[in-house]
Amino acid sequence: MVWGWIIGSFVVLIILVSIKQVNQYEKGVKFRFGKYKGIMKPGWRLIFPIIEGWKRVDMRIVTIDIPEQEAVSKDNISIKVNAVLYYKVADAEKVIIEVEQYNYAVSQLAQTTMRNIVGEFMLDEILAKREQISNKIQQIVDKDTDPWGIKVEKIEIKDIELPQDMKRVIAKQAEATRERRATIIKAEGEVIAADNMAKAAHILGKSPGALHLRTLQTLNDVSSDQSNTIIFAIPLEILRAFETLSNKKK
Repeated sequence: MVWGWIIGSFVVLIILVSIKQVNQYEKGVKFRFGKYKGIMKPGWRLIFPIIEGWKRVDMRIVTIDIPEQEAVSKDNISIKVNAVLYYKVADAEKVIIEVEQYNYAVSQLAQTTMRNIVGEFMLDEILAKREQISNKIQQIVDKDTDPWGIKVEKIEIKDIELPQDMKRVIAKQAEATRERRATIIKAEGEVIAADNMAKAAHILGKSPGALHLRTLQTLNDVSSDQSNTIIFAIPLEILRAFETLSNKKK
């Protein structure tokens, strides 16, 4: 009877030790005598000690911060680029059997691919086409990791650090662009103002007395401020007429 109790206790202990819990966001890769046996779905599963083993695989999206990488653009300018990578396991069997430490492998592949792709673009293109470059890196990394059972969801370039001298050059270019735009806008405004003045002169010229009324209105506006000095311009012909009259009197 004692042996029966011992054997029963041993069996219960073996069963308790054999029970493994696979969470909803996980899958288990099961091995028997070192050979692949199958995929363990979420729930309680039995793994018999010694003869069986298993590996837990997280199926959720993983975020990896790609460290800052030094790259050389197509026009030979040294820059530093970092990015963030989003991926998930598509095939739990492959990530365990086909590659060792798949997290590290994906990170290293993303780093080398980012350096290579950035080197295919000019500096202006890198700054202006960040999304396009990110998509190209994502496509290449996703294709290369497909045999590992990895699905790359997204890669985003976060920061692009330029040399100090290049930052000054870009700042000068931006300032010159702003000045050019300001000059163009000012010139366009002057053209519009001149056009409006020409139209107003044409209208005033067609209406007798309109120009005199406009002159009186302007004088009224100017005279409202006592600090203003009004100078009347007398046509030269009138002065000559006065001079002729004075000579005749003499």
